[in-house]
Amino acid sequence: MSIFSRIAEGEIPSYKCAEDERFYAFLDINPVAEGHTLVIPRREVDYIFDLDDEELSALHVFAARVARAVGRAVPCRKVGMAVLGLEVPHAHIHLIPLQGEGDMDFRKEKLHLSDERMRDIAARIAEEFAK
Repeated sequence: MSIFSRIAEGEIPSYKCAEDERFYAFLDINPVAEGHTLVIPRREVDYIFDLDDEELSALHVFAARVARAVGRAVPCRKVGMAVLGLEVPHAHIHLIPLQGEGDMDFRKEKLHLSDERMRDIAARIAEEFAK
């Protein structure tokens, strides 16, 4: 079972932002920007393009709802989306609040945010998602 599956099942704590019966969204603990959120299918699949068409479409619709919530909760110009999938063998989408294109650079130093700050950001995103 991947670390992301264990997070979605509640075995490992996370900063949950949104969920439904098929998908789960939580803050990245090594964010490139405040509000950097990961969106995963609960079903464990390594490669995002191994999802069937319906599940891939539904994942993107769910991610769009989360992105809109992130955009309302975290001051930014837009919310960017990236799919890399090399570090964790579980399909996932990165949603990153952007002020400029350089904010999507995964090579830059990651932010170190306090637990309190992470909880606050996740709560704001969750509140916006629920609207």
